[in-house]
Amino acid sequence: MDLGIAGRWATVCASSQGLGRACAEALAAEGVHVVINGRDEERLEKTAAEIRSRHDVTVRTVAADITTAQGREQLLAARPDPDILVTNLAGPKPGPFLSLQEEDLARGLEMHFLTPLALVRSVVDGMRERRFGRIVNITSAMVTTPHSFMAASSGARTGMTSVMKGLSRITVADNVTINQLLPERIDTGRQQQMAQIEMERDGISYEEARRRQAESIAAGRLGRPEELGAACAFLCGAQSGYISGVNLHLDGGSYVGLV
Repeated sequence: MDLGIAGRWATVCASSQGLGRACAEALAAEGVHVVINGRDEERLEKTAAEIRSRHDVTVRTVAADITTAQGREQLLAARPDPDILVTNLAGPKPGPFLSLQEEDLARGLEMHFLTPLALVRSVVDGMRERRFGRIVNITSAMVTTPHSFMAASSGARTGMTSVMKGLSRITVADNVTINQLLPERIDTGRQQQMAQIEMERDGISYEEARRRQAESIAAGRLGRPEELGAACAFLCGAQSGYISGVNLHLDGGSYVGLV
């Protein structure tokens, strides 16, 4: 299927690895030029080289911490008028509400509420003027199926999702869509982190913790990053202008457990 977005530009946050990279790869495969971002410059440049080797697109890199105003300014300077924005950041500190410190909750809000909102605010008016824009926010299944162990994640991301839902009602008439991807147990470094926590807490092997992760999903396996990337690319397609304000779950059929 030709998504009709070849030649457009996408800015993909936190995309040197994991889910962000999967989205950048999927968009590049559609002929979209990409600005990719990460804090580790060496890893970022390696990712850029690999994308360029596979796809005939321009890849620009921005090594910056986008939770800071300066970092966001650097990111947006690489392409001030993107047609596509994919917001993404590493998950906040896991833990139940009563175990988290105030700074943990504040960091979650900074990463998964204030940062994506600031980025969207910076690009959405230009998208509306050009009458094309696709905004995809990578959030988490914790938005609609909150778990006590992920308080910082569910709180900040639910707030952001609510704001984006309201905004999407305004922008969709200008062919600017805003949607969220809600992953559950996609096989990235985050799931490895969660396996380590479960291993140490329950006194089990890492292999057993990983087996439990797979068994907790109805599909009987963890999701693949490229599956989320493909969903992202579809939502960014020219034909997807009638899909907006949606929370798309990528959860293997159902969510049935967490650490």
